Amino acid sequence: MKKSFISDVLNDILKTTESFKNVTFILPSQRAKIFLKRAITSKITFSFLPEMLSIEEFISKVSKIEKIDSINLLFHFYSIYKKVEKQPVSFDAFASWAFTALQDFNEIDQNLIKTKEFFLYLKDIQRLKKWSVHGEIKETELIKSNYSFLEKLAPFYDALYEFLKEKNLGYQGLIYREACKKIDAFLEKHSYKRHFFIGFNALNKAEEYIFQKVLNFGNADIYWDIDSDFYNSNHQAGKFIRKYKSTWNYYFKKDIKFLGNTFSESKNIKVIGVSKNITQIKYVGEILQKINDFSSTALVLADNSLLPIVLNSLPKNVKSINITMGYPLKNIPLVSLFYSVFQLFISQERLDKIGSNEFYYKDFTRFIRHPNISGLLPNINRFCNKIAKHNIIYINKTLIDELLEKTDVKHKSVIKNMFSPFASIDGFIYRILELISLLKEEVDELEREYFIRFYSLFSKLETLQKEHKYFYDIKILSLFFKQLIASESLAFTGEPLRGLQLMGMLETRALDFDNVILVSANEGILPASNQQNSFIPFDVKLEYGLPTYKDKDSIFSYHFFRLLQRAKNIFITYNNELDSYGSGEKSRFVKQLEMSRNDVLRKTITPKVSSDKIELKEIIKNESIFEELKILSEKGISPSVLTSYLQNPIEFYKNKILHINRSEEAEEIVAFNTLGNIVHKTLYELYAPFVDRFLELNDVELIKKKYFDIAAKHFKKEFGNSDINTGKNLLIFEVVKRFIYNFLLKEAELLKDTNNKLKILSVEEKLETEINIDGIEFPIKIHGIIDRIDELNGVIRIIDYKTGMVNKSELKVIDFKKLKDRKQYKAIQVLLYAFIYIKSKKHNFNQPLQAGIYSFKNSNSGFLFVNFSSDYKIPKIEIKQGIITDFISEITKYIKEIFDIEFSFNEPV
Repeated sequence: MKKSFISDVLNDILKTTESFKNVTFILPSQRAKIFLKRAITSKITFSFLPEMLSIEEFISKVSKIEKIDSINLLFHFYSIYKKVEKQPVSFDAFASWAFTALQDFNEIDQNLIKTKEFFLYLKDIQRLKKWSVHGEIKETELIKSNYSFLEKLAPFYDALYEFLKEKNLGYQGLIYREACKKIDAFLEKHSYKRHFFIGFNALNKAEEYIFQKVLNFGNADIYWDIDSDFYNSNHQAGKFIRKYKSTWNYYFKKDIKFLGNTFSESKNIKVIGVSKNITQIKYVGEILQKINDFSSTALVLADNSLLPIVLNSLPKNVKSINITMGYPLKNIPLVSLFYSVFQLFISQERLDKIGSNEFYYKDFTRFIRHPNISGLLPNINRFCNKIAKHNIIYINKTLIDELLEKTDVKHKSVIKNMFSPFASIDGFIYRILELISLLKEEVDELEREYFIRFYSLFSKLETLQKEHKYFYDIKILSLFFKQLIASESLAFTGEPLRGLQLMGMLETRALDFDNVILVSANEGILPASNQQNSFIPFDVKLEYGLPTYKDKDSIFSYHFFRLLQRAKNIFITYNNELDSYGSGEKSRFVKQLEMSRNDVLRKTITPKVSSDKIELKEIIKNESIFEELKILSEKGISPSVLTSYLQNPIEFYKNKILHINRSEEAEEIVAFNTLGNIVHKTLYELYAPFVDRFLELNDVELIKKKYFDIAAKHFKKEFGNSDINTGKNLLIFEVVKRFIYNFLLKEAELLKDTNNKLKILSVEEKLETEINIDGIEFPIKIHGIIDRIDELNGVIRIIDYKTGMVNKSELKVIDFKKLKDRKQYKAIQVLLYAFIYIKSKKHNFNQPLQAGIYSFKNSNSGFLFVNFSSDYKIPKIEIKQGIITDFISEITKYIKEIFDIEFSFNEPV
């Protein structure tokens, strides 16, 4: 077997140990136990294997107290809190600080702090903060509340501690404190046992006390995994072990075991700066591809959140993998599914839709479009299109039944039940459990692990809710769920000794590998930032010897350098992208490594940028496309369709030949195209009674009295069943009113001059004509709806309404050869309307003709004419026969491109 710390320790123990019958090995982790067992079975053939315990198991054995899980602990703590506190807050508000308080209680107990003295000290500090000689400090209610809360930590702690002791349950710190009280009795009872502590480093005060008790009792030994380079210097990695050697009575007459000297041996060390985390993982994949045997290879993630990316990026030569790390539940993609379920009912309550059992469409579609749900619903696309088309904002039972119409019976029952009214919160949780049970059968092995973990979590919540009834609505359950998953993690299971070992930093304790790949070794990650999540001030921690971020730095320094001690090939990657504060900087430990050795190779990796020329899309026309074009020629093309072709022939092909339209969504807030429809329809209804009549000033005044009600009517029609009386929609309605009112003001201003004669010829008139093109065997219909045609002082005007901004420059046409210029598209549309009018009405050019746009966003400019003059001082706005002939001659070329089978549809450059 290869050289390793565990192997060396075992060799040393075997020199004085003939039988493992009454031997107990105590190790820092479950993983270390497995590797020790493998080492023992490879070296000896004893009939008795030794007892092997993790430190938590050993402490629990000494204390005889069962460890309570975090969820049960929180519920019990709330029960205690309600008894102690006269005005208790709701469970979700309690949970927002209880996790931190429990963490502080745990730390206090692990370090054997005298709690009465400690909490009194903490209380006195708060009083000092409030004290002032001149009474200058004014306390706000928030400050008072904070001081009051900190002073109440002592009774909360005392009551919880006594309650758990009575139940023979405990969090880790309580178990440690009780183990210290019982260690003497334990040793007397197990005096025949020999104990070996292996691979420890930083110990809390309770562990120090217990370790020394066991060692001083005799028949015990402890082996430290540290290199002489770190121990015999002032190196941070050796801080704790040097302290134990100098302060423990056990070492007054004994030497320390076990000092290696492997760190200084020759190693292949590469420190690689890589841009972005994704690139780091891709580069790690390249490293793994070059490794043939993974039996002694560890891939260590300093940042646990990278786990999903790693699992999806492993090369094919990695046949098996063992994951030895906790993955935070909050980072699992599946969390979004449960958030969407909660939001369905939170919004339902907020929008007062519980009675009708309707659901807000955005929450509903978010749930059904979730990847784990959408695959079970055959009707989902048709359903979502219907919602968008009809602007359906609230989803009722009829629509849900329609969605589930063709769904598998088993799936239908569970999903439909998700939207039924529920009588209790535990009943609601049961529905989520049903959903998980259904979905976990439809996913791969990794996702099944996710589902199983969430099933366990919700099962506990259901049991505790039935017992305690702390969640009285969905919102509180949702807030607690969010807090809970921030503190919970997923533990993966697998074959521990096969394949690549994928680990977090803490799981590497006492283990050695030939090949070590450490990912994301950035400052702020390794070590973690010094932000403290604690109610105990930093100076109080120092006073009472509680661990601070400085101690945590030493702990991680030890883990980092210990991991590298016996490794032969070391690859350390870090993100060198300077995209946010603190990123882009390698860990201080990596810098120490580079300064302490002269065999560290530094590299910078950048992603390969492909310079391949992108091929523009080309759709060659065939017979089936040609048949669709024939159908289109019969239906007709509008000016807007033609300009869409000029803008992008490929999009034109998708929309008009393949009939692929962009998916739409229901409008909760009026979109700009809807606003335009409302303006057009309102003006049509206002002016329709005056067609074929000369408009008088009195007529405009009459229209002014009607426009508000007519605009409101069309607004409501377009906007479906949504609220238009509040928020942004109300503001948009005001815009609609302002647009129309300004238009009417311009009209009135025109008619105040009695010399002006304005006759309305038509509004929203649909006109069409046909053109014949050489080389195209069939005529092509061109049609359009002209917003308004009127006659002002003998001049016919073709008017197109635009709710967007239009400037004079966009309607200036000097050279018809440049019509493909995007700036000319509005002019093309208006001139095509003029052409359709001329052909369909057989216009006599003896009567002047003009065409242009009324821009509601540029109402001060009034009617904007198409101008054919290059001289800005002398406009040329009359459309004469020669102009329209030249225009349509050029436009015909573009229309021929569309309908000629010899022309391809080409993507624009």
